[in-house]
Amino acid sequence: MLPLMKNTRKMSRKQVIDVANVDLDRLELLSPAGDDECLDSALYYGADAVYLGGQMFGMRAGPKNFTFDSLKSACEKAHNIGVKVYLTCNTVPHNSEIDIFEEFIKQADSAGVDAVIATDIGVLSLIKKYAPDMEIHISTQAGVVNYASAREFYNMGAKRVVVARELSLEEIAEIRAKTDNSLDIECFVHGAMCVSISGRCLLSQYLVDRDANRGECAQPCRWGYHLMEEKRPNEFYPIFEDEKGSYILNAKDLCMIDHLDKLAQAGVTSFKIEGRAKSSYYVSVVTNAYRMALDIYKNAPENYTLPDWIKDEVFKVSHRAYCTGFFFGHPKECQYYKDNGYIRDYDVAAIVDYCRDGMVYVTQRNKFNVGDEVEILAKGKKPYILTVSRIIDGDGNEVDTANHAMMKLSFPCDKEFPKGSMIRMKN
Repeated sequence: MLPLMKNTRKMSRKQVIDVANVDLDRLELLSPAGDDECLDSALYYGADAVYLGGQMFGMRAGPKNFTFDSLKSACEKAHNIGVKVYLTCNTVPHNSEIDIFEEFIKQADSAGVDAVIATDIGVLSLIKKYAPDMEIHISTQAGVVNYASAREFYNMGAKRVVVARELSLEEIAEIRAKTDNSLDIECFVHGAMCVSISGRCLLSQYLVDRDANRGECAQPCRWGYHLMEEKRPNEFYPIFEDEKGSYILNAKDLCMIDHLDKLAQAGVTSFKIEGRAKSSYYVSVVTNAYRMALDIYKNAPENYTLPDWIKDEVFKVSHRAYCTGFFFGHPKECQYYKDNGYIRDYDVAAIVDYCRDGMVYVTQRNKFNVGDEVEILAKGKKPYILTVSRIIDGDGNEVDTANHAMMKLSFPCDKEFPKGSMIRMKN
């Protein structure tokens, strides 16, 4: 009989630092793009690369995603400013879809996609067959939790592994130390978390016949539940918070903006923001915050310290309570039992078109009034706060309220901001 083995998951803190020979030029900020507007937001606010989905084979069926023509345009737009485009092919396809994958991946290749994100080994083999020069990234859904798996995917032709979200910094460091240095390591640093290992879940399919592994998750982990166990007397478990039941599967959101230095030291080369189903406002604000944070780290890697206003940015988007996931060991405070609701304290009010003669000209997105305090967010800048003193509509009339969707208007502003800057206000 084999002896019982001790838990060998943890490496020492020193071992994390020992692999900290960080190539700063290799570090990448990777942002989501669920549609063209989100793509523009990611590009404007400083992503090094974007990941997006086509009309099939992607793990997010809800967003608009990209047709072949719009994918080609997206690649051209991104490449013009030196940004890479990664296409998600990370569903688990059924037999009926295999025959149509050839045309799909050939079109993606011709559109100019820089890499394909894959989970299924069969899909990986088909990418190599039909697009032999395409760079391949292994999705987090493949559940890479050890260096043996990472090595084997590398031997199969993968350029990158997106490690499982359930890994600690020490485990990532060991994968880095025991794999070829040319293999990129990507991990999620911000956004929604799944209660199942790296998103491989059957709950949605079982309850409502929407397969999470094919991009159609109904998020039943966010629902409230009532549990009863009648055959275990005197064994009690707090199964409810109130009369609505308990949200026992509901995970907090991930936020690692304070710890990018530790991730880089552990060997992470690509810092991935979750959110292909999120709004362009979310993509703008979170990309901007992590862009500034990553630049601060790259400029002073030995003394990574963020000003409070950058940290505050991630709280100005719709989010759940934040946690640091599994990075620092087994998570003790990563479930949120009260409800499944988002915290949403800010909304985008308008987008800047241009500035001229002490006025900012904008396109309205949500209602705001004379007298309201707003913040103007430009790329890489601290938000500028001002009170709207006057509003002039597109016909030159002075009005008290901007209350028509997409209306053109202007108001006084003593600073100039580039086109695409975002104006927001607190709810």
